[in-house]
Amino acid sequence: MARTLLAARGIRKEFPGTVALDNVSFELIEGEIHALMGENGAGKSTFLKIVTGALQPDAGEIQLAGRSVRLHSPVDARRMGVAIVHQELSLFPDISVMENILVGQAPTRAGFMRRRQMQEICERYLARFHVSFSPSELVKNLSVSQQQIVEIVKALVTDASVYIFDEPTSALSVEDASRLFDVLRELKSQGKGIIYVSHKFDEIFQLTDRITVLRDGALIGTVQTSRTSADDVIRMMVGRSIERIYPDKGNPEDQILLRVQNLNAGSKCRNVSFELRKGEILGVFGLVGSGRTEIMRAMTGVDPRTSGDIVLDGRPVRIHAVQDAIRHGVYYLTEDRKEQGLFLKMSIRDNVAVTHLDRLAKRGLLQRVRARELAEQVIRDLRVKAKDDEQLVGSLSGGNQQKVMIGKWVSRQPRVLILDEPTRGIDVGAKAEIHQLLRKLANEGIGIIVISSELPEIVGLSDRVLVVHNGTVAGVLSGSDMNDEIIMEYASGLHKEIAVG
Repeated sequence: MARTLLAARGIRKEFPGTVALDNVSFELIEGEIHALMGENGAGKSTFLKIVTGALQPDAGEIQLAGRSVRLHSPVDARRMGVAIVHQELSLFPDISVMENILVGQAPTRAGFMRRRQMQEICERYLARFHVSFSPSELVKNLSVSQQQIVEIVKALVTDASVYIFDEPTSALSVEDASRLFDVLRELKSQGKGIIYVSHKFDEIFQLTDRITVLRDGALIGTVQTSRTSADDVIRMMVGRSIERIYPDKGNPEDQILLRVQNLNAGSKCRNVSFELRKGEILGVFGLVGSGRTEIMRAMTGVDPRTSGDIVLDGRPVRIHAVQDAIRHGVYYLTEDRKEQGLFLKMSIRDNVAVTHLDRLAKRGLLQRVRARELAEQVIRDLRVKAKDDEQLVGSLSGGNQQKVMIGKWVSRQPRVLILDEPTRGIDVGAKAEIHQLLRKLANEGIGIIVISSELPEIVGLSDRVLVVHNGTVAGVLSGSDMNDEIIMEYASGLHKEIAVG
């Protein structure tokens, strides 16, 4: 029988007013990829913090290789062979890739770091991901996806016995995710144990051997991946079946709500033209670096553009800054909700109020009663799980944070709503609710543009798909052409003709 590498027995953790984990047990054996699943708020993050020494349990026992241990810190855990790749990047931006990867474990001689050996180690591991940057590059100069690869390599070089991957592909391209999967299978063949946390069911069923599900801090069960289905896991996660993760397709009007013509803004946005109909959800797909986000940022004035025309409701409009876009009812919601989309240390009410200062501020003072009414409306309409409008946004789950970000702009009654990765890192229940919300808004006549790196979401949610390759429109697909194979063909630049959609 395979040896147990990590075992958690009867783990309990309480915070003021909340039982985060209640009698949770978990086992990881050698040569196993074991999925840990659950909705946001189910207790996954708390459990991972306990098994990596970042939190201490109130009750229960952790065993590594059959020996009971007390993990006082992440350094303790790393020394005992437990390495984690965090969902949130934990890199130092102002030092090199090499120094980030080998921080605390650089080879030395007579107290000095052996930089040539460090370089060789990093090059060997980075080569597995076919990266274009060097180990000497400063981390702050890398894209988010490149930084994610550095985060992964930083864990791999520890040569641990237990690896934990928390949403590792959320910022990776399709190609990089595939390379990561090859690495995980190699680790498995070496007898390593891997705890894999993801909301992406295709990854879970492609990679893992077993699935453990948490709900509301409790262990619901552990199942063999090959003997279960996505529907079974969803029922375990949410306590009910979700009949439709994606709503029915809409019936967009023939009226062209938005027309973008010959938009140019550097190498990632070249001569881009497309149309958005009233009541339509237009999906935007492209591989990492294709320019999908840059196009929308240039269109909405977030980034400068060199040329291009924007026509809204048949009338040309001038959008050269974000304020211009907002004035015309065109709102861009960033993919980085934590850094750019929300004020995590402020309340729901204040986050909503910020988008309405032109209406809520009177003689320099905020009308707090009206602000409360707007926040309560967002909580009610988007079914945000919060105790009240004064709860700090940073204390909400990822899905509820996303609802607040969407809700505060929806409350301004937009004409065009552009969402960049609106369901990244959130659980299947919250995803389904956001998909239903976006379809409801489209049915009310709002034009919706959704940028997503998840093909199932693009295909399941969109009425048409705009495919971007190398900063240009590779094709606009609809109907039966909206399938994974054809979309990827256009996204990879393999299709020679531009579809008219």
